[in-house]
Amino acid sequence: MANQLSGKLALVTGAGSGIGRSTSRLLTDYGAKTIALEMNVASLESVSKAVESIYQQFKTTPSVIVNSAGITRDGYLLKMTEDDYDDVYKVNLKGTFLVTQQFAKAMINNGIKGGSIINISSIVAKLNNIGQSNYAASKAGVISLTEVASKEFGKFGIRVNSILPGYIDTPMVAVVPQHIKEEVAKRCPLGRMGEPTEVAEVIAFLASDRSSYVNGAAIEVTGGLKY
Repeated sequence: MANQLSGKLALVTGAGSGIGRSTSRLLTDYGAKTIALEMNVASLESVSKAVESIYQQFKTTPSVIVNSAGITRDGYLLKMTEDDYDDVYKVNLKGTFLVTQQFAKAMINNGIKGGSIINISSIVAKLNNIGQSNYAASKAGVISLTEVASKEFGKFGIRVNSILPGYIDTPMVAVVPQHIKEEVAKRCPLGRMGEPTEVAEVIAFLASDRSSYVNGAAIEVTGGLKY
Protein backbone atom coordinates (compact mmCIF):
# COMPACT_ATOMS: atom_id res chain seq x y z
CA MET A 1 0.00 0.00 0.00
CA ALA A 2 2.01 2.91 -1.34
CA ASN A 3 -0.25 5.49 0.32
CA GLN A 4 -0.69 3.85 3.72
CA LEU A 5 0.91 6.85 5.46
CA SER A 6 -0.52 9.56 3.25
CA GLY A 7 -1.10 12.80 5.13
CA LYS A 8 1.03 11.83 8.14
CA LEU A 9 3.92 13.97 9.38
CA ALA A 10 6.78 11.88 10.75
CA LEU A 11 9.97 12.56 12.69
CA VAL A 12 12.76 9.97 12.60
CA THR A 13 15.75 10.47 14.89
CA GLY A 14 19.03 8.90 13.86
CA ALA A 15 18.03 9.20 10.21
CA GLY A 16 21.58 9.77 9.03
CA SER A 17 22.38 6.09 8.59
CA GLY A 18 21.30 2.50 9.14
CA ILE A 19 17.77 1.71 10.27
CA GLY A 20 16.89 5.39 10.69
CA ARG A 21 17.85 6.28 7.12
CA SER A 22 15.97 3.32 5.65
CA THR A 23 12.94 4.18 7.77
CA SER A 24 12.90 7.81 6.67
CA ARG A 25 13.03 6.78 3.02
CA LEU A 26 10.38 4.09 3.36
CA LEU A 27 7.94 6.31 5.26
CA THR A 28 8.30 8.84 2.45
CA ASP A 29 7.68 6.13 -0.14
CA TYR A 30 4.48 5.26 1.73
CA GLY A 31 3.21 8.82 1.59
CA ALA A 32 4.41 10.40 4.85
CA LYS A 33 6.17 13.73 5.06
CA THR A 34 9.43 13.10 6.96
CA ILE A 35 11.27 15.83 8.79
CA ALA A 36 15.01 16.43 8.61
CA LEU A 37 16.54 18.62 11.32
CA GLU A 38 19.51 18.78 13.66
CA MET A 39 18.65 17.70 17.19
CA ASN A 40 20.63 16.55 20.20
CA VAL A 41 18.23 13.98 21.63
CA ALA A 42 20.05 13.99 24.98
CA SER A 43 19.32 17.70 25.51
CA LEU A 44 15.92 18.89 26.72
CA GLU A 45 16.64 22.34 25.29
CA SER A 46 17.46 20.92 21.86
CA VAL A 47 14.42 18.63 21.78
CA SER A 48 12.11 21.42 22.93
CA LYS A 49 13.45 23.73 20.21
CA ALA A 50 12.84 20.97 17.65
CA VAL A 51 9.21 20.68 18.75
CA GLU A 52 8.72 24.42 18.32
CA SER A 53 10.65 24.61 15.04
CA ILE A 54 8.54 21.84 13.49
CA TYR A 55 5.32 23.51 14.61
CA GLN A 56 6.40 26.84 13.14
CA GLN A 57 7.25 25.18 9.83
CA PHE A 58 4.27 22.84 9.45
CA LYS A 59 1.67 24.42 11.78
CA THR A 60 1.16 21.02 13.35
CA THR A 61 2.97 18.34 15.32
CA PRO A 62 4.20 15.02 13.91
CA SER A 63 1.80 12.16 14.58
CA VAL A 64 4.57 9.60 13.97
CA ILE A 65 7.75 9.58 16.04
CA VAL A 66 10.53 7.04 15.46
CA ASN A 67 13.27 7.02 18.09
CA SER A 68 16.10 5.45 16.13
CA ALA A 69 19.11 7.41 17.40
CA GLY A 70 21.56 5.10 19.18
CA ILE A 71 25.24 4.55 19.86
CA THR A 72 27.54 1.89 21.27
CA ARG A 73 30.63 2.21 23.47
CA ASP A 74 31.50 -1.42 24.07
CA GLY A 75 33.90 -2.64 26.72
CA TYR A 76 34.19 -5.04 29.64
CA LEU A 77 32.30 -3.81 32.67
CA LEU A 78 35.39 -3.74 34.91
CA LYS A 79 37.21 -1.52 32.40
CA MET A 80 34.31 0.62 31.20
CA THR A 81 34.73 4.33 31.81
CA GLU A 82 32.02 6.47 33.32
CA ASP A 83 31.95 8.54 30.14
CA ASP A 84 31.33 5.47 27.97
CA TYR A 85 28.45 4.44 30.21
CA ASP A 86 26.98 7.93 30.37
CA ASP A 87 27.27 8.60 26.62
CA VAL A 88 25.31 5.45 25.75
CA TYR A 89 22.69 6.09 28.42
CA LYS A 90 22.19 9.71 27.36
CA VAL A 91 21.53 8.93 23.69
CA ASN A 92 19.82 5.54 23.89
CA LEU A 93 17.59 5.89 26.94
CA LYS A 94 17.49 9.52 28.04
CA GLY A 95 17.16 10.59 24.40
CA THR A 96 14.24 8.22 23.86
CA PHE A 97 12.64 9.55 27.05
CA LEU A 98 12.99 13.21 26.10
CA VAL A 99 11.79 12.85 22.51
CA THR A 100 8.87 10.66 23.59
CA GLN A 101 7.89 13.04 26.38
CA GLN A 102 8.16 16.31 24.49
CA PHE A 103 6.51 15.18 21.26
CA ALA A 104 3.73 13.34 23.11
CA LYS A 105 3.01 16.57 25.01
CA ALA A 106 2.87 18.42 21.70
CA MET A 107 0.50 15.82 20.21
CA ILE A 108 -1.83 16.15 23.19
CA ASN A 109 -1.68 19.95 23.28
CA ASN A 110 -2.42 20.18 19.56
CA GLY A 111 -5.21 17.61 19.58
CA ILE A 112 -3.40 15.09 17.40
CA LYS A 113 -5.30 11.80 17.25
CA GLY A 114 -3.97 8.45 16.12
CA GLY A 115 -0.41 9.21 17.17
CA SER A 116 2.22 6.47 17.02
CA ILE A 117 5.59 6.43 18.75
CA ILE A 118 8.03 3.68 17.77
CA ASN A 119 11.12 3.18 19.92
CA ILE A 120 14.07 1.18 18.65
CA SER A 121 15.40 -1.14 21.32
CA SER A 122 17.59 -4.16 20.47
CA ILE A 123 17.63 -7.91 20.91
CA VAL A 124 20.81 -7.22 22.91
CA ALA A 125 18.41 -6.15 25.68
CA LYS A 126 17.65 -9.86 26.01
CA LEU A 127 20.91 -11.41 24.80
CA ASN A 128 22.92 -9.33 27.31
CA ASN A 129 26.18 -9.75 25.41
CA ILE A 130 29.51 -9.69 27.19
CA GLY A 131 31.11 -6.28 26.73
CA GLN A 132 27.81 -4.45 26.27
CA SER A 133 26.62 -3.77 29.81
CA ASN A 134 25.89 -0.12 29.00
CA TYR A 135 24.17 -0.82 25.67
CA ALA A 136 22.15 -3.79 26.94
CA ALA A 137 20.95 -1.88 29.99
CA SER A 138 19.98 1.18 27.93
CA LYS A 139 18.03 -0.89 25.40
CA ALA A 140 16.28 -2.87 28.15
CA GLY A 141 15.28 0.47 29.59
CA VAL A 142 13.75 1.46 26.26
CA ILE A 143 11.44 -1.58 26.43
CA SER A 144 10.27 -0.67 29.94
CA LEU A 145 9.89 3.01 29.08
CA THR A 146 7.80 2.03 26.08
CA GLU A 147 5.47 -0.15 28.14
CA VAL A 148 4.90 2.57 30.71
CA ALA A 149 4.30 5.20 28.03
CA SER A 150 1.81 2.92 26.24
CA LYS A 151 -0.25 2.71 29.44
CA GLU A 152 -0.10 6.43 30.15
CA PHE A 153 -0.70 7.70 26.59
CA GLY A 154 -3.42 5.28 25.51
CA LYS A 155 -6.21 7.54 26.80
CA PHE A 156 -4.91 10.27 24.49
CA GLY A 157 -5.08 8.01 21.44
CA ILE A 158 -1.29 7.68 21.22
CA ARG A 159 0.16 4.21 20.75
CA VAL A 160 3.72 3.41 21.83
CA ASN A 161 5.60 0.30 20.72
CA SER A 162 9.18 -0.89 20.61
CA ILE A 163 11.12 -2.91 18.07
CA LEU A 164 14.00 -5.21 18.95
CA PRO A 165 16.16 -5.60 15.84
CA GLY A 166 18.60 -8.48 15.69
CA TYR A 167 21.88 -8.25 13.84
CA ILE A 168 21.14 -5.86 10.98
CA ASP A 169 23.59 -4.84 8.25
CA THR A 170 24.19 -1.28 9.47
CA PRO A 171 27.29 0.83 10.16
CA MET A 172 26.91 -0.01 13.87
CA VAL A 173 27.19 -3.74 13.15
CA ALA A 174 29.87 -3.25 10.48
CA VAL A 175 32.51 -2.83 13.20
CA VAL A 176 31.71 -6.24 14.71
CA PRO A 177 34.51 -8.73 13.89
CA GLN A 178 33.71 -10.90 10.88
CA HIS A 179 34.00 -14.18 12.77
CA ILE A 180 31.38 -13.01 15.26
CA LYS A 181 29.00 -12.01 12.47
CA GLU A 182 29.47 -15.43 10.89
CA GLU A 183 28.72 -17.10 14.21
CA VAL A 184 25.56 -15.02 14.63
CA ALA A 185 24.43 -15.98 11.13
CA LYS A 186 24.86 -19.65 12.04
CA ARG A 187 22.71 -19.20 15.16
CA CYS A 188 19.97 -17.45 13.21
CA PRO A 189 17.37 -19.82 11.75
CA LEU A 190 17.31 -17.75 8.54
CA GLY A 191 21.09 -18.06 8.28
CA ARG A 192 21.88 -14.40 7.65
CA MET A 193 21.88 -10.88 9.03
CA GLY A 194 18.89 -8.64 8.40
CA GLU A 195 18.63 -5.62 6.14
CA PRO A 196 17.64 -2.17 7.45
CA THR A 197 14.61 -2.12 5.14
CA GLU A 198 13.28 -5.28 6.82
CA VAL A 199 13.12 -3.39 10.12
CA ALA A 200 11.79 -0.27 8.41
CA GLU A 201 8.83 -2.22 7.04
CA VAL A 202 7.77 -3.15 10.58
CA ILE A 203 8.17 0.46 11.66
CA ALA A 204 5.97 1.58 8.75
CA PHE A 205 3.30 -0.90 9.83
CA LEU A 206 3.36 0.44 13.40
CA ALA A 207 3.21 4.00 12.07
CA SER A 208 0.13 3.24 10.00
CA ASP A 209 -3.51 2.91 11.00
CA ARG A 210 -3.31 -0.78 10.08
CA SER A 211 -1.74 -1.36 13.51
CA SER A 212 -4.43 0.59 15.35
CA TYR A 213 -4.79 -2.02 18.14
CA VAL A 214 -1.07 -2.67 18.63
CA ASN A 215 0.09 -0.87 21.76
CA GLY A 216 2.81 -1.60 24.31
CA ALA A 217 4.29 -4.36 22.17
CA ALA A 218 7.98 -5.29 21.92
CA ILE A 219 8.38 -6.78 18.47
CA GLU A 220 11.47 -8.81 17.64
CA VAL A 221 12.86 -8.50 14.10
CA THR A 222 15.68 -11.00 14.39
CA GLY A 223 15.23 -13.74 11.81
CA GLY A 224 14.42 -16.04 14.71
CA LEU A 225 17.64 -15.44 16.66
CA LYS A 226 16.93 -16.33 20.27
CA TYR A 227 18.55 -15.75 23.62
